[in-house]
Order: sequence, then C-alpha cells, then structure tokens
Amino acid sequence: MGFEIWHFIVGIAILLNMVVSIFLVRRDDLETFQKGAQIFIVWLIPFFAAIGLWLLNRSQDTPAKTRKSFGGGPQDSSGVGSSGD
Repeated sequence: MGFEIWHFIVGIAILLNMVVSIFLVRRDDLETFQKGAQIFIVWLIPFFAAIGLWLLNRSQDTPAKTRKSFGGGPQDSSGVGSSGD
C-alpha cells in the first residue's frame, strides 16, 4: 500500500483541528457554549474554519494601536496653549 497524498492531507487537517480545539478550550474569555460551538465548526469545516476561528480569536488578544491626533489641541505657533475667556 503506497503513501497517498490524501493520508497527508487528512493528517494535517486532524493535527490543525486538534491544535485549534485546544487553543479554544484554553480561552478564558469564551463561555462554554461558545467554546463548544466553535470547536464543532472547526471539526465540521476542517481547514477554513480552523484557520478562520484561530485568526478571529487571536485578533482579540492583541490590543489595538492608538493613533495620536495630528496637531495637539488649541495652541498657537509658539507652543503655548490658549484658553478661552
């Protein structure tokens, strides 16, 4: 029996699904129902759901970068703040 590409693809899918399932189980910010539903989706749609849900949940971990506003408020050209009367 020769090695088939399908064995490799199925093995990768199972490994990916297991890793993402463990990742989802260990999350503290998801409720039990959410964890179960997401794990079910991961196993129902192997590659796309696993990668998509992993990216979605990982994006919740990284804080959004805040941009500084251009200018800095009501100041004249010398850098002295002006206050209204």
